[in-house]
Amino acid sequence: MIDSLHINNFKCFENQRFKLDNLTLLTGLNGTGKSSVIQALLLLRQSHQHRFLQDGGLLLNGDLIQLGTAQDIFFEKAQNDEFGFCIGFNKQVQVEWRFGYNKQQADVGRQISKKVSDRVYDTSLFSHNFHYLSADRIGPQTVFETSDHSVREHQQLGVKGEYAPHFLETFGAREVTAEILVHPTKTTETNLKNQVETWMGEISPGIRINLENYPSIDRINLQYNFGIGNYPTNSYRSTNVGFGITYTLPILLALLASSKDALVLLENPEAHLHPQGQFKLGELMARAASCGIQVIVESHSDHILNGIRVAVRQKIIAADKVRLYYLSRPIDTDQLSSKVDSPRVDEDGRIDEWPEGFFDEWEKGLEQLF
Repeated sequence: MIDSLHINNFKCFENQRFKLDNLTLLTGLNGTGKSSVIQALLLLRQSHQHRFLQDGGLLLNGDLIQLGTAQDIFFEKAQNDEFGFCIGFNKQVQVEWRFGYNKQQADVGRQISKKVSDRVYDTSLFSHNFHYLSADRIGPQTVFETSDHSVREHQQLGVKGEYAPHFLETFGAREVTAEILVHPTKTTETNLKNQVETWMGEISPGIRINLENYPSIDRINLQYNFGIGNYPTNSYRSTNVGFGITYTLPILLALLASSKDALVLLENPEAHLHPQGQFKLGELMARAASCGIQVIVESHSDHILNGIRVAVRQKIIAADKVRLYYLSRPIDTDQLSSKVDSPRVDEDGRIDEWPEGFFDEWEKGLEQLF
């Protein structure tokens, strides 16, 4: 597990250290660096996959993320021409990569030093035991792509979740072995497809997923039907069913299909979901994190937060395995680096401090109404 991330001269961070836990929630104002924390990890993984990292480089534009040029990612008021990342694993191993800044080099950073153990490349950050879903996920379509390379060989969902239907069709019969991930209704069917449908029922009650693979054209059809009492409806194309259902499918798969020590990075999982669905996603993230899956999530949702807080109160996950970050940028100073607050959750789900702007709009709105 990654227990710390130190970012130097990268985007809006001059010199910032983040402690990471089993479940880490990043929230805050737009443009304050929430995504940048996740991007720091993605840059290293992306560069490793293309062998840039091993050969002394950092690939800024690739399959996972596209960040432009070195000038786009370098902290504006840096005191030197270096930027880098230091990561702590399992409170035992620390590794560091440092790169030289040269705005003439378009999209590759050149390594100037590193302190790396070969063991780091066996961790979830660099292995198949990893999922990343961007905020820009794929929505409902008539057919979806298939990829044996990504799905069967590497067990990946795609950055946009584009392979989620193929992943479910391929591994749907696999058992969800962690009991805490099984839906609390304790349904007898604990295979992946059944559990995805059951958790998705918190978003749209009675939903069932129908998949039909067309291998001759490398496409798969995704449809839904609904169990209304004892009556199953006809199947409907995903384009004719609520947008949030398809948008959420890869998130449920990432959490339910991951094994212990996996790393799951999620951006805006609440998109297109009603409050109850967001709340239940928070609970499911807590369940996944409690069984050894590391979840790092960027979210603007107080319902996600409250789902996590209730999970702590219900002893689904220990309070000391949850970490919150609130990022902001004061405009009355010359400081360009983002301000980082870290409220703590106690064992009853209460939060010890509420920085200005930290999910307080509801209270502010009520004050104005009254």
